[in-house]
Amino acid sequence: MMLETKVCIIGAGPAGATTALQLAYMGIPCLVVDKAVFPRDKVCGDGLSGKVLTLLARINKGIAERLQAAVFKEDSWGVTFVAANRMGMNIPYKPGYQKLPGEPRGFVCKRLHFDNFLVEELKRCPQVQLIEGTAITRYQLEQDGYLLSDEAGTLQVKAQLVIAANGAHSGFTKEVAGIHMEPAHYVAGIRAYFSGIAGLHADNLIELHFLKNVLPGYLWIFPLPGGEANVGIGMLSKVARRKKVNLKKLLQDTLRQDPVMKERFKHATLHGNIDGYGLPLGSKKRRLSGERYMLVGDAAFLIDPFTGEGIGNAMYAARMAAQQAAACIAADDYSAATLLAYDAEVYRVLGPELQMSTRLQKLIRYPWLFNLLMRMAARNTQLQELMSAMFHEVDLRKKLATPQFYLKLLLGR
Repeated sequence: MMLETKVCIIGAGPAGATTALQLAYMGIPCLVVDKAVFPRDKVCGDGLSGKVLTLLARINKGIAERLQAAVFKEDSWGVTFVAANRMGMNIPYKPGYQKLPGEPRGFVCKRLHFDNFLVEELKRCPQVQLIEGTAITRYQLEQDGYLLSDEAGTLQVKAQLVIAANGAHSGFTKEVAGIHMEPAHYVAGIRAYFSGIAGLHADNLIELHFLKNVLPGYLWIFPLPGGEANVGIGMLSKVARRKKVNLKKLLQDTLRQDPVMKERFKHATLHGNIDGYGLPLGSKKRRLSGERYMLVGDAAFLIDPFTGEGIGNAMYAARMAAQQAAACIAADDYSAATLLAYDAEVYRVLGPELQMSTRLQKLIRYPWLFNLLMRMAARNTQLQELMSAMFHEVDLRKKLATPQFYLKLLLGR
């Protein structure tokens, strides 16, 4: 089967689906090909920042409203940080929140459900042709576009522009863009689902625990609907390799032996397996486009280096890719030079946040800084409000990413 299209999107996860949705609502047809048949699971932390709803509303308010009404997600109104000294602090996304419509919040939602929600939105769009159960593995750049095909050549696609959205192990990213996994810019993670965990916050605050035995990584607990929670550990691959850390064993040992966790998980039940996955971090600037192609999502290495959140960044980059694709089609220009505008826009919007998160990630090596922050914030209301505001005010994150900030705290200035 030979198909022709202006835009072919490889991958129908959040990045690929968002790209297609933006194109569709701009009236531009596209073809989306994914190796999986939906619904399908995806190993992930399952956390969705407030960026997700904001982005979907910009594409079409109806999509955001349907997601808001969905029963498969849990609203989360903030984060609990726990330092190595076991001092913890609840930081809401908005000080004094009342859980009103429009207030800043995130979500926790299994990727099985969220990704399928986006695919169902694609099926609403007549401009989108979706092919499931087929893996694009061959990419040949020709004078008038890319010739794409599966391994057997059963499906062949001639596309003017390719948008690679096929995840952290994207063959297109490696073979065409020449970007490979670097342990210093990659996190190894494992994830498990538990029910019956004690001590979850009534407003579903997500938990980040910077425990001594886990540093320079962290343990997370993200509450899900129905009393379940996503529990996992993430650690920089470079460190995990050097220390020869078995993350699965580390998680199991921590839940069984840590004096706090063993009480909270005393009556908890593990559902399914403990699965691993990789997080390609945005801690290094890379070329995200080339002749007749753009990279989006995990295929573009855009995950936040501090929080591990990637879905919001993936969807923001996807919308930018769709807008750039529209400009290329209008000008009939798909050159590498023209597509550099996409790189510039991604790093203009996401770059400052990625840079600050990279600095914060490095500060994890010094647990005394987080211990100090927790001690000071416990008795300083203004500092608590500052930390809350950092979630939606980039300039405040800059303060938290500098050693001078902690020095001033220490000196009481």
